[in-house]
Amino acid sequence: MLVLGTTNEGKVRELRELLEPLGIACRSLAGFDAAVDVEETGATFAENAALKASQQAQALGHWVVAEDSGLVVPALGGAPGIHSARFSGAAPTGDRRDVDARNNELLMERLAGVAGRDRAAHYVCHAALASPRGEIVAVSEGQCHGRIAEAAAGCGGFGYDPFFIVTEYHRTFGELAPAVKALISHRARAMRAMVPAIVRALPSS
Repeated sequence: MLVLGTTNEGKVRELRELLEPLGIACRSLAGFDAAVDVEETGATFAENAALKASQQAQALGHWVVAEDSGLVVPALGGAPGIHSARFSGAAPTGDRRDVDARNNELLMERLAGVAGRDRAAHYVCHAALASPRGEIVAVSEGQCHGRIAEAAAGCGGFGYDPFFIVTEYHRTFGELAPAVKALISHRARAMRAMVPAIVRALPSS
């Protein structure tokens, strides 16, 4: 069994839709009493993904794939970056929808007066696969480029999705069907790159 190193239901849903058709049985951290709270002390997405995968794998004694992802806006010096989930300073234990709303409100405030190409942005995802002993055996990365809309559009996805216009589709992630997002998102791209390593590690899952 593969454990997805998150309790974020949006992320869990995306990862399951990608992995389960391949015959890879997986479950989230929810329900694992031994799961630990991993402090994201890394300076990069890659470092945080490795921390989460390694520490959860050691605590649970299972193979764990974990990821760290976020939104990068060059006009804001790369922010929100690794602080995407807590951009507004909201406690991570708060209602996810309220936190997302505050983060998006702050993003709009920071981009007030910024127009056109200067609203370019990209989502980044780094994933790491850890053995039950906590050894990182594979890493991957995925990106999705676009720009930040001036107003939300669509109610799909989560996080910054209603404000992130995907370059190829001229629509936000909030407007695109889940099946489309599952093909082109930063997380999907990182996980697809990770699949061969997962299959080698868990061939009979």
